Amino acid sequence: MSHELRLRRVNVETAAQICAFCIIPRVRGRERSVPVGLLINEIQSRISEGFREVVLTGTQLGSYGFDLENVDLTRLLTLILEKTSIERLRLSSVQPQEFTQNLLELWDNPRLCPHFHIPLQSASPSVLAKMRRRYSPGLFSAKVQEIQERFPEAAITTDVIVGFPGEGNLEYEQTLEFCSRVNFADMHVFPYSVRPRTTAAHLYDKVHPLEKKDRMARMLALSIIKSNTFRKRSLGQTRPVLWEATKTTEGVFSGLTDNYLRVHTRSHKNLTSKITLARLVSFQNGILTAENIV
Repeated sequence: MSHELRLRRVNVETAAQICAFCIIPRVRGRERSVPVGLLINEIQSRISEGFREVVLTGTQLGSYGFDLENVDLTRLLTLILEKTSIERLRLSSVQPQEFTQNLLELWDNPRLCPHFHIPLQSASPSVLAKMRRRYSPGLFSAKVQEIQERFPEAAITTDVIVGFPGEGNLEYEQTLEFCSRVNFADMHVFPYSVRPRTTAAHLYDKVHPLEKKDRMARMLALSIIKSNTFRKRSLGQTRPVLWEATKTTEGVFSGLTDNYLRVHTRSHKNLTSKITLARLVSFQNGILTAENIV
């Protein structure tokens, strides 16, 4: 079983990055970091309940600890690995500039899942500036290359927003070409939609809905190619899988590899909530099949 822990809670007084398109800080307030002790205790509690994996989530996850003393995301992960026996620890979204050398070194520990979700949103410098994102396409590319060189089988997934105000044909093509060059395991593609009371709601140069629809279709087509290519390239690998449940077909189990690939296998044993090694053997009709080894 897997469980998500939120690392940030609402606080109206602390300062943090607010993207131009995000309404969350206005409707829920700014963030504050959940104290380390509370997180450790909750993980211990989940372990006692039989959970095998914990996913750390939160708004602006990479800046965890900015409002605490002597702790940041790197220190938090170190303490979790030292003080708990959780078998798999996974991070949700972290921005590229937040992956420091000290943070990346922690992935040498096999308990940290080799899955990095790094939101891109756009590969146009001008659009990123309007979004109030704190990285450049060059920094994003360099960080992805660094991760892939260090962890060749890691999955890197991303988010892309299509049709943000001011995204002309040039800016869109910059993003499309950039994404075509990066070996993403998955791309989550969203059309920009107006959120009242956000900065972006007041921007000019809105993208026409028909143009946005066309751009979405092209980006989604690329995302499918990227997803399929990564899975085909993974064939032959042996990976640990956390099996979740039996599918409707008797004896067919579904689970997630450490690098976040959904796989299926057939077994006469009950694999639910077990972690086993499995060899990835086929990918057909969007389904990745594995042979259970242990």
